[in-house]
Amino acid sequence: RLPHRKRLSVKTVTTDLSSAMMLTVRKVFPAAKLINDRFHVQQLMSEAVDQLRIRYRWKVLDAENQAIREHRQKKKEAKSKAERERIGKWEPERMENGETLPQIVSRSKHIILKHWSKWNEQQKTRAAILFDKFPKLLEGYSLSMKLTDIFNKKSGPDEARLNLARWYNEVEKFDYMEFNKVLDTFSNHSTTIINYFEERLTNASAESFNAKIKAFRSQLRGVADLKFFMFRLARLYA
Repeated sequence: RLPHRKRLSVKTVTTDLSSAMMLTVRKVFPAAKLINDRFHVQQLMSEAVDQLRIRYRWKVLDAENQAIREHRQKKKEAKSKAERERIGKWEPERMENGETLPQIVSRSKHIILKHWSKWNEQQKTRAAILFDKFPKLLEGYSLSMKLTDIFNKKSGPDEARLNLARWYNEVEKFDYMEFNKVLDTFSNHSTTIINYFEERLTNASAESFNAKIKAFRSQLRGVADLKFFMFRLARLYA
């Protein structure tokens, strides 16, 4: 354990948005400036957009199931074999890229989690159809990308605070439950989120190392001897 004197020398700590984690940091490193990792903040917004996509996915699946039921009923009520043949088999409507709307909505998760500048041609086509059918999803995605752009911009705390306030107002006007939860997080952690723009520190390296530890542990199918496991980690990654 670090002695109190050394813990007082820690200047900054970057954490996720866990209240328990932040409380621990404040107790253990009382002199440190607390920073909320930008990628965890952005992830909240991405998850809100994806929840909106999922909501639309259920709607289009319900609409498709209803269309199938109506087609079957129509065929059942046909008075002759010729009429049944004329009605034919049910065929889903296909968009210009050859996919059905449920397929497009289902396959768009990775599109809305990416910045538009990183889309390939297939994703651009799919996104164009998706956002044409669901303009509210486009609006939600645009708000998510605006947040990413604010974090990417090399601005100081004062400018960032102003940009985030404008963004906050836009999200508030959007007024969707999933996004309102994001706003609650910003209200509760505004200071620690703004602190990122002073130091521009993230816990990306810690997250990467944590992923390596998890991968190594999974190869061992669990850890029986913790001390030996820590020894092996030190030999591998020290």
